[in-house]
Amino acid sequence: MKISYQWLNQMVDLHGIDPQKLADQVSVTGIEVASVIAPDAGLKKIVIGHILSTKPHPDSDHLTLCQVDLGAAEPVQIVCGAPNVAADQYVIVALPGSRIAGNVKIKRGKMRGEASEGMICSLQEIGFSDSVVPKEFANGIYVFPQPEPVGDAVFLYLGMDDRLIDFDITPNRADTLGMHGAAYEVGAMLHERPRFPEVNLNATGLPTHELIKVDVENLELVPQYLMRVVQNVTIKPSPLWLQIRLWNNGIRPINNVVDVTNFVLLEYGQPLHAFDYDKIPSKQIVVRTARTDEQLTTLDDEEWTLRPTDLVITDGTKPLALAGVMGGLDSEIDAQTTNVLLESAVFNGTAIRKTAQWTNLHSEASTRFEKGINQDDVGQALDRAVQLLCDLADGTASEGTVIGHQVLPAEPEVLVDPQRVNHVLGTQISAAEMRQILTDLQFKHQDQGDQILVTVPRRRWDISIEADLIEEIARLYGYDKLPSTLPTGVQTQGAYNHRQQLIRTAKRNLLAQGLDEVISYSLLTEPQATAFAAHAPAPIKLAWPMTQDHAYLRENLVSGLILDLQYNLARHQNNVQIFEQGNVFIPQGAETQPLEVPMIAALWSGELSEPSWLNKPRAVDFYDAKGVVEELLTILGVQDQVVYEAETGLSDLHPGRTARLKLGEATLGFVGEVHPNVQHEHNLPATYVMQLDLSVILAASLPALVAQPAAKYPAIDRDLALILDQQVTNAEVEAVITAQAGKYLQNVQIFDVFAGEKIGHLKRSLAYRLHFQNPAATLTDDEINQAMAKVTQALTEQLHAQVR
Repeated sequence: MKISYQWLNQMVDLHGIDPQKLADQVSVTGIEVASVIAPDAGLKKIVIGHILSTKPHPDSDHLTLCQVDLGAAEPVQIVCGAPNVAADQYVIVALPGSRIAGNVKIKRGKMRGEASEGMICSLQEIGFSDSVVPKEFANGIYVFPQPEPVGDAVFLYLGMDDRLIDFDITPNRADTLGMHGAAYEVGAMLHERPRFPEVNLNATGLPTHELIKVDVENLELVPQYLMRVVQNVTIKPSPLWLQIRLWNNGIRPINNVVDVTNFVLLEYGQPLHAFDYDKIPSKQIVVRTARTDEQLTTLDDEEWTLRPTDLVITDGTKPLALAGVMGGLDSEIDAQTTNVLLESAVFNGTAIRKTAQWTNLHSEASTRFEKGINQDDVGQALDRAVQLLCDLADGTASEGTVIGHQVLPAEPEVLVDPQRVNHVLGTQISAAEMRQILTDLQFKHQDQGDQILVTVPRRRWDISIEADLIEEIARLYGYDKLPSTLPTGVQTQGAYNHRQQLIRTAKRNLLAQGLDEVISYSLLTEPQATAFAAHAPAPIKLAWPMTQDHAYLRENLVSGLILDLQYNLARHQNNVQIFEQGNVFIPQGAETQPLEVPMIAALWSGELSEPSWLNKPRAVDFYDAKGVVEELLTILGVQDQVVYEAETGLSDLHPGRTARLKLGEATLGFVGEVHPNVQHEHNLPATYVMQLDLSVILAASLPALVAQPAAKYPAIDRDLALILDQQVTNAEVEAVITAQAGKYLQNVQIFDVFAGEKIGHLKRSLAYRLHFQNPAATLTDDEINQAMAKVTQALTEQLHAQVR
C-alpha cells in the first residue's frame, strides 16, 4: 500500500516530519516500509505550456508545428508528433536541457528542417507507468483538464511533488490497507488523533427500498451487504485531484463513477462495486453461491464457467458479478450510464480466496476481503461514495440504505496485567505509560484493580488476546528501548535425521570426486519433465505457469542437468562434471498431492582432465561415470548389495551403454550414455548421466557396520581366463564365481578383456583375479584348488565357458 504523505498529512498532523524520517519511525513501530518513492526524482525543467496555435509540418504528414506559450516574452515553436495535439491545450513541456524519464536529456534541435525548442510530453515520458495513464492519453500527449499557470513546474499539478511511503504490509495488519488505517497507525506513533472528512449526505431521491430489493441466501458467507442508488449521474472524467490520488497508488482513472469507488477503497480500505442500475431489469439483487456450469463474463471480457464454491451477485436469475473479485460485463458502468447501484459488503475471506485463486483474478478488492476489512466502516464508506457521486457526477442520492444482511462482530474485551507486560518484555513501563499507549491507539480502556480492561475496536481484528496487546505496547513503546538479554532455559541439541545425513553424505562425496553442484528449475516442458523414465505418468501442469518452458513439475533431474550443460557449452565451457540433489514430483491422482521423491543425479561431458605435458587429454566414458557411482554407493553402504543390469527400456539412453541399478527388488536408478539421437537433437557431445532414487536407500535395511581386525595370515591370488559368448555379462560371471568359490573368497576383480579372430566369432576372453584369505589360518593349496575346481566346473556348465 502506497501511502501518500500529503494525503496522510490531511488526516494526521505530521509536524513537518521529513517523509524518510517518518518512514523510519513507522518501520521501528512494526510496519516495514519498503521504500519512499519520489515521483519527480531525476526530472527537471519540465513546465506547463499553453499551445497558442498549430499548423501541419510542411515536410511531414504526421508532425505538427506548435506555437507554445511558456510564460516568457515570446512563444516558442515545438514540433510534436502526437495525434491529439491541438490549439488552446495546456500541456507538459520539457524545456531544452531538461531531464525526462530514463535520464533522457532534451536538446534544441530541428525536425525535418523546422526548429523545435523542447518537447511536448506524454505522461509516460515523464515517468508514469502505462497501467495508470488514462486511456484517452495512452497514445498521445497529456492535456490538463483546465488552464494551469503557464511556465510553472508540472510536478505540483500532477501530484509528482508528493512522497509515497510504501508500506510492506504483513497479512495480520490488513487494517492499514487504507488511508484511515494508516492514519490511526501513524497517529498513535505521533500521539495524534486522526481527523477524517465528515460525511454529510443530503438524500433527496426516492427511498432506496422502492428502487431495489436485496436478498442474501448464504448468510454465513456474507456478514454484511448494503446497497444504495444514485440517480441521474453524468459520466465524465474525474477531477484532477482525484485522478492524482488514484495514479499515485497504481490505479488507472476510468470515469468519475468508477474512480469514486476506487478512491473510497484507498481511503477506507473498503471495496465497493458499482452496477449500472438500468441494466438490471428485475430491480432485484440476490447474493448466493453459483450453480453448476453457470456462466459469467467479467469486466476483462473473460468468460468463466463458475464453480459451486463461488459467491456471486445475481439479478435473481443470472450472475452479475463475482462477489468480492470482479464485476460482470453485463452490468458495467459505461458512458451511457445514468443510474448507479452501489454495493458495500463484507464477504467471507476463504470463499473469496478460493475464487481468486482458481480464476487468477487477484484484485485490490479480493486482497482486502481475503485479509479482512474494518466492519465498522462498511456503511460509512457507502455513504462517502454516494456523497462523492452527488458532488462529482451531479447525482441524486436515494433515501436510506437497503440492508440485505448485517451482523457486526462483538468488540473483544481483553484484560492486560501491567506486571505481566513488564515480565514478558523485561521492561519497567509504568501503568500510566501503558494507558497512554492504549489512548494513542484509540482503544477504550478502564482499570479493573491492578489490571486494565481494554475494548478492542473492530478495525483491529488482529487483536484478541493479551499477547496481542503486549505486542502493541512493545512496538509503540519502542523496540529499540527493550533491554537486550540472553535467552535462558533448557536447550535441545539439534541433529540431522537419517534422510538429512544421507543427502549430505552423498553431496559431500560427489564434491570430493570433483563434481560441481548445481540447482536447476523444478519446472520444465512436458517432454523434459517425463524424460529418462520407462513409464512416466503424465506430469503435473501448473494452472497458471509463468512461461510455457516452465509449466510442468519435473519427474527426473537429468533434464535439468542437460539444460545446464547446454548453458555451459554456449559459453565454451566444454568440460562439465555436475550433479544436483533435489526432489522430483510423481503424480498420485488428480485430487492428491504429488509424491516428492528425493533424487541425486550427475552428468559428465568433455574431457576427464585438463591436458598437460605429463598426460594426454582423455574423453570421459561410461566407466568413469560408473566408477563415481560405485564410490558413492560404497560410501552410502550399499555397493555390495547393488546389482547392475543391462538397461534397454529407457529411450533417452544408449541401449548398449546403460546399466540399471537394483537394490534388492527395487530399482535404484541408472548410469549410462545419453542416446545419440538426444545428443544430436540438443547438439551435445558424448554425455553420460546417472540418477539414483535416495528413497530406495532410505527404505533399505542395511547391515550394521562391524570393524574387522587386520588379517594375520597371508592371502592367495589365483587368475582365471575364460572364453565366453559376447552376451554373457561380467556380472553373471562374478555371480557364479562368488557362489562357488567358498567362504574364503574375499574379492573378484576383472583385469583383462580381449576379443579377436583367435578367440572366435562372437566370443571374448575375460580374465579374473580371485583373492582368497582365511582370517584364522593359513590357506593350503588343496583348499584353493578345490575352490577353483568348483568355480571352473560351474562356469563351464552354467555359462558354457572355456577355461584358457
